[in-house]
Amino acid sequence: MEKRWVHNENANREVIDELTHQLTIDRSLAEILVNRGITAFEEARHFFRPQLAHLHDPFLMKDMETAINRIDLAISTHQPILIYGDYDVDGTTAVALAYQFFHQFTKHIAYYIPDRHSEGYGISTQGIDYAKANGFDLIIALDCGIRSNDKVAYANSLGIDFIICDHHLPGVEIPDAVAVLDPKREDCEYPFKELSGCGIGFKLAQAYCIAKDLPDELYERYLDLCMVSIAADIVPIVDENRVMAYYGLLKLNENPSTGLKALMQISGKTENYSIMDVVFMLAPRINAAGRMGHANEAVKMLLSEEEFIADEQSALINLQNTERKSFDKDITLEALAIIEQDEVLINRKTTVVFHEAWNKGVIGIVASRLTEKYYRPTIVLTHSNGNYTGSARSVIGYDLYEALVECSDLLIQFGGHKYAAGLTIAPENLSIFAERFEQVVSKSIDPALLIPEINIDTQIDFVQINGKFFRVLSQMAPFGPLNMAPVFCTKNVTLASAPQIVGTNHLKINVKQQNSTIFEAIGFNLGEFEKLLKPNQPFSICYTIEENNWKDKKRIQLNIKGIKIEE
Repeated sequence: MEKRWVHNENANREVIDELTHQLTIDRSLAEILVNRGITAFEEARHFFRPQLAHLHDPFLMKDMETAINRIDLAISTHQPILIYGDYDVDGTTAVALAYQFFHQFTKHIAYYIPDRHSEGYGISTQGIDYAKANGFDLIIALDCGIRSNDKVAYANSLGIDFIICDHHLPGVEIPDAVAVLDPKREDCEYPFKELSGCGIGFKLAQAYCIAKDLPDELYERYLDLCMVSIAADIVPIVDENRVMAYYGLLKLNENPSTGLKALMQISGKTENYSIMDVVFMLAPRINAAGRMGHANEAVKMLLSEEEFIADEQSALINLQNTERKSFDKDITLEALAIIEQDEVLINRKTTVVFHEAWNKGVIGIVASRLTEKYYRPTIVLTHSNGNYTGSARSVIGYDLYEALVECSDLLIQFGGHKYAAGLTIAPENLSIFAERFEQVVSKSIDPALLIPEINIDTQIDFVQINGKFFRVLSQMAPFGPLNMAPVFCTKNVTLASAPQIVGTNHLKINVKQQNSTIFEAIGFNLGEFEKLLKPNQPFSICYTIEENNWKDKKRIQLNIKGIKIEE
């Protein structure tokens, strides 16, 4: 698929020059910092040296004091507390964090995760009924609840109090809970708006320790859980998220919780984890529990203190992940066949596909696969409890959520983010919805957004890449949204040896520029260039720079994102 190379506009030259001088680093690295909003020495110091002291005061969040007072009342009077959370990685890590933290102060506490298949996303009537039947006076909901006005009202009618800890966009009215912690509330002045759901739980624990004058270690010990949620939920890794991700990775690599350690072992990698390793190795396994069975199994693993229990639970969800991969592959092939055999569908600016037998737990993954294939807003639906339930994914730069708002009269419910959402629709409205969604997207999307792009931070020559350059670059990690691994462009590159195909369709080449050092490079899924690249023929590449560890040998490797052969 064709990709657009988009070069970042050069930032203020004088600011770049000054930062280069102050930090004594390569000018291209200073340019990257300035383009990411880091324009002064002190800002750079905070960026390169994150400190837990940089975390914001949790009591700046609206309703935090009320939430702490209500929890303190419950603990002091032995009222049972139910920790309620979503079934994805963010929700399960949030539940594990909150349950473990407050379990230190009360034994009258339990947790509840809704069943993806029978209850669906968010707070359910079944969950509230469970709380009532088992005598819970307080529900602390994490990673859900901000739009559950009716469910909170129902709980109120039963005499059950709610504290909502959510990070999704609120609706017009805030639920009538005892406290609603959500930085995205219009009336909340908390300085950072992009916490994960588990991040809100972390701030709740931090606030409790401050209020009760307890050691910071009592909540900081859960930074690895918080980091996993940040990585998996694809929230911006800036500000507080950067601090928590940085220290969470340190804990994961040096002293992980028993449950995460077991999961790392069964994943086949036990050290030197990056955010991307968490995204591709740990998060899918945690998610698999809720997709293929019940997310309680993931929470049990995350809460495990005995190694043998952690090993059993990690083995279970690893098997579920293997099963998930099989469903994922089969359903993706079926969806591709539906699209390819329909001339109308193949030529649209959107994809909406349905099959009543598709597994509800993997349709979100299938939606992502289809978006990668056709690069357009995509919705995949299946039958669930008499209605059609779906997952939606978008392309970079297009607000999918706003498009669903314009179709909301045809939906039973929906919720999510700019790039990912969930929805439920009555069967009789499916065809009407598909047409409306196509119309809304067609009139509002910039056609350029339907061509995937590679954002290039800066152009460099190979001679600039040395040990110091790579060390400074590495200190820009952890990488993720709004702080992605920098992408460089180098022109007039030639082959230093014959190209090879490795794996299924990956290009392995050695490249040089004039008399520069020869660099090893890998281009995943770029095998088509193997026959197009010729000896002594110049070409341009865009790439990230990484360290390849193989048989105890470390060397710099280029991870190629795109190739352009010079005319």
